[in-house]
Amino acid sequence: MDEVLLRSLTPSVLTVLVRRGADFAAAEDAVQDALVEAVRVWPADPPRDPKGWLVTVAWHKFLDAARADTARRRREDLVDEEPAPGSGPAVDDTLRLYFLCAHPSLTPASAVALTLRAVGGFTTRQIAQAYLVPEATMAQRISRAKRTVSGVRFDRPGDVATVLRVLYLVFNEGYSGDVDLAAEAIRLTRQLAAQVDHPEVAGLLALMMLHHARRAARTAPDGSLVPLAEQDRGRWDTEMIAEGIEILQAALVRDRLGEFQAQAAVAALHADAPTAEETDWVQIVEWYDELTRLTDSPVVRLNRAVAVGEADGPRAGLAALAALDASLPRHTAVAAYLHERDGDLATAARLYAEAAHKAPNLAERDHLTRQAARLNARRCR
Repeated sequence: MDEVLLRSLTPSVLTVLVRRGADFAAAEDAVQDALVEAVRVWPADPPRDPKGWLVTVAWHKFLDAARADTARRRREDLVDEEPAPGSGPAVDDTLRLYFLCAHPSLTPASAVALTLRAVGGFTTRQIAQAYLVPEATMAQRISRAKRTVSGVRFDRPGDVATVLRVLYLVFNEGYSGDVDLAAEAIRLTRQLAAQVDHPEVAGLLALMMLHHARRAARTAPDGSLVPLAEQDRGRWDTEMIAEGIEILQAALVRDRLGEFQAQAAVAALHADAPTAEETDWVQIVEWYDELTRLTDSPVVRLNRAVAVGEADGPRAGLAALAALDASLPRHTAVAAYLHERDGDLATAARLYAEAAHKAPNLAERDHLTRQAARLNARRCR
């Protein structure tokens, strides 16, 4: 494969597509797709007219993408955005391409963006809105990802663990912009579960569903965050919870525990409790112990400190928290909560205010600010 030839032809092929009426970003995407196809086809069947071949393939890629975008918009007008229970739809892209989008040579952010563009069928504009970045910035990010993929061997796709990590990142992007990333991640994970017999795929699907089932209760009518203990459990999607727990149980009996199954087990214990007071915190601590063994993640240890504080009392939780790096995200918020549980309202109020300044988003900052104000008002009474 003559990579120098491919690079030299790219500008002229791009110019041809723009002259034919394609907008620049779409033309760039189509040319990159054609280069990927060239990497796959040319070694065995080199064309006599490389530029003509690239122009033809790129133009077809552009037309296919335009038709797919039109069809996707039509589907969005007809179906509800919420993920439906039961089996997912038939896979509309090859699993090989899906794994290629999650290739280990890509950064996680680029892999997520490329997956949404190539597999999810979203436009560059929509992905840019989801990431809250300019469209031109996202177009460059996706183009760089495609160039990276075009330079790797097609027999070296990402493995299941890489794909799952990408899907988890997609899910955690939340609900910003035009793209409901959480619902899209569930749809893609359903597709993967239908194609790959792997307990961690099932574990991730269960985890997503158990979290997504609480979506309606997470915010108040004014948009403010509602903590888990204060959520109206009558607003939780019980059918989705039941399906998520069933999927998780089927994965756990295979005795191939992974981090997504363990996280889903924690979520299931929260979802299965009729009230916050009836939550089985002892079991949750045990699952966090398993997660610590599997990942040794400081975030897992932080969540475990909260669980220990609920199971064994706030001072036990503070002791577990003291072993962690204070610069860890949300460490201050956890300390504030545990000090409040321990009755030290002055320290808790100060820490809530400090945590609000460190909050990663406006909703969380407002929630922590209200917590600090609430405790200060109690102290003044």
